[in-house]
Amino acid sequence: MSHPYQYAVLRFVPRVDRGECLNVGVVVHSQSAGVLRCAFHLDEPRIVAFAPDADLDGLRRALEAVRTMCEHPPADVGAALSTPGKRFGWITAPRSTVLQPGPVHGGSVLDPAAEVDHLLARLVT
Repeated sequence: MSHPYQYAVLRFVPRVDRGECLNVGVVVHSQSAGVLRCAFHLDEPRIVAFAPDADLDGLRRALEAVRTMCEHPPADVGAALSTPGKRFGWITAPRSTVLQPGPVHGGSVLDPAAEVDHLLARLVT
């Protein structure tokens, strides 16, 4: 059975004013399959070449926070973020930080959980 899903690319934006970015991760949500997953890959030499002053530890912490919100949300997230769909909406909301979500795209696939790895390989690594 095919499941509809949505995904967004997570982008490293070292200078928000310039709008330049590198893809560093993906988030996938499928309500019908009960999936909300995040995967990321930091190509540190590429990031440093792109932004010599990049805070790699800070970027890694931000990505880990997204992964935690997807897969193991804190017990105190409250009603506003109580469902995977609400957390996906929060993760993909526009923001002006060094880690920004790209536009949300959709599709249909047999295994949305495995699609995370496929999208990571295709769009990030």
